[in-house]
Amino acid sequence: MAPSAPTPKLAYKDRDPAEMSLGDHLEELRRRLILAMIGIVPLLIAALVFGKPLLALLIDPLRDELRQASQPSGLLATGPFETFAVYMQISLIATVIVGSPWILYHLWKFIEPGLYSNERSFVHILVPLSTILTLSSALFLYFVILPVILAFFINFGTQLGQDSTPIVQVGEGIVLPSLPVLAGDPPDPKLGEQWINTDLMQMRTVVPKRDGSLATIGAELVAGAGITQQYRVSEYIKTVLNLALAFGIGFQTPVVVLLLGWAGIVTRQTLAKYRKYAVAVCVVAGAVLTPADPLSMMLLAIPLYILFELGMLLLIVFPPNWGRPRTEEQDAREPDGDADEDTDGFTDDGPPPLDSMLDDDQPRRDIFDETVDDETNDDFGDGFGDDPNAYDDPPPPPSGGRDTDLGDADPDADPDADPDEGPDEGPPDEAGGSDPDKDGRA
Repeated sequence: MAPSAPTPKLAYKDRDPAEMSLGDHLEELRRRLILAMIGIVPLLIAALVFGKPLLALLIDPLRDELRQASQPSGLLATGPFETFAVYMQISLIATVIVGSPWILYHLWKFIEPGLYSNERSFVHILVPLSTILTLSSALFLYFVILPVILAFFINFGTQLGQDSTPIVQVGEGIVLPSLPVLAGDPPDPKLGEQWINTDLMQMRTVVPKRDGSLATIGAELVAGAGITQQYRVSEYIKTVLNLALAFGIGFQTPVVVLLLGWAGIVTRQTLAKYRKYAVAVCVVAGAVLTPADPLSMMLLAIPLYILFELGMLLLIVFPPNWGRPRTEEQDAREPDGDADEDTDGFTDDGPPPLDSMLDDDQPRRDIFDETVDDETNDDFGDGFGDDPNAYDDPPPPPSGGRDTDLGDADPDADPDADPDEGPDEGPPDEAGGSDPDKDGRA
């Protein structure tokens, strides 16, 4: 008899996650991580190639603002490895950012089999929205925030303690030299020629090098300032990256609002009711996520509140029940389409039956049992709290006479202590003896 063909192994996405072992999930996770790492290796090589232009792109806003303030536009490196360390940092961050779609794709392929169809539709909305918001935060930071912040702080520093320059008369026979003022460098300068480059704010001179070739060098034209602005390249890049992280997190506000709304934690009406608290939260977030200055705080707080309003608008476009198929039971119970958020089991028809509140294996006493203190347990015996028919006070006797069940009565108690207990009973025995009928009953 020929051996049966082996059963083909199903792909990860076609297998039931509930039937997979922990080792199967870890094996698939390991495979996805390896593919993600292999995929970003070419991106890392490209980032190392373009790392220098990218670093120059990041420091351009600072150099432009320094030139506008007539300050030295060059950045400082106080260690031999500082510039190279910044270059490697920028290259690695660029690799992660550019390769994030590839990494998120493999992460998505790992968790996709464990999601319902409506949860997958949520991801199809949130991932593109988050990507667009992240790119918008980077562009907003580079073209709007950085120039404003840098101009404010550079001018603030240069104006501190600035001295006024005295004006004096030029003596007879003194001729002030003049240099041509150009917007750039001339096409073919000769040895010893000088000019002013207004684009670089430098006085440029052509000098010979040691090998005999010509080189154009420049001297920064610096205006008088109380505090000369010169920054380290590592500190500046660190500030830019911190701002980028802060704005990237802050611009995810619409995503957070959508998630809270879809989870049923908040509603759009609740968010609209507490708008003033949202303004306060945006201001606090702007103060925490940015450097300690009011300008940066407000430049982040204002976009945060606008994004908060955008999130409430998206809750109208994508309500909490978006993408969720309604069942026949929901349609019958909620004809108007308004979801009942009550979680206590009560409906418009009243509370649920008692049997529906109990599990099959749950004793009925779990609902009725109340805590009994130690003194009550001592008076009525152990296990009183476990008896569902027990009460704090025994029931009164019937109105027709004395209680006939005296099995638990105190044997030393006088049964005739209360003459008003029965209307048909006569006065107590004068001799102090006991009534034989009563003794028999006792």
